[in-house]
Amino acid sequence: MESTDALLTARLAAGDDHALAEVFNLLGPAVYGAALHVLGEWAAAQDVVQDVFVELWSRPSRYDPAAGSLRGYLTMLARHRAVDVVRSELRRIARQERNQRLTPQPEFLSPGEEVAAAEAAGVVREAVRLLPDSQRQVVELAYFGGLSYREVARAAGIPEGTAKSRLRIALAKLESVLEPQLLELS
Repeated sequence: MESTDALLTARLAAGDDHALAEVFNLLGPAVYGAALHVLGEWAAAQDVVQDVFVELWSRPSRYDPAAGSLRGYLTMLARHRAVDVVRSELRRIARQERNQRLTPQPEFLSPGEEVAAAEAAGVVREAVRLLPDSQRQVVELAYFGGLSYREVARAAGIPEGTAKSRLRIALAKLESVLEPQLLELS
């Protein structure tokens, strides 16, 4: 078999695609079995088989007939690739679990809490609507638009200090108006 292995790899190195078909027909089941043994999943094992034979086709010189049989080389390559797949999947699962732990889970509100939140939002919107235009504009840009003081000033066409003072005044007005109304809702 060793002389056949050397001949097959020489034909592969010369670009003989029939040699690849011969190797696949001869050793494909053994390569598949090695991958399936590690992975336990037929589709993933098929992917590994494909990778192994693509590797053999693109780099036939990596196989050294003096080191062992082509069968041994390809099954060893399949086991290594399969282990890499398992490790990659374990890292992916660990990343997902870490992401779930670090991402705050959305709170589910009861219907009563949703109604109370909607009422409070309505009260806040009404209070903001009652602010003078210049103050309402900076509040909307900062809190509903998510802009910084500098960005609010640029968007409103006013100095940054003016934007800060308008926001402070508007927030003080909102606090005095909203505090009693929101306490009534709770």
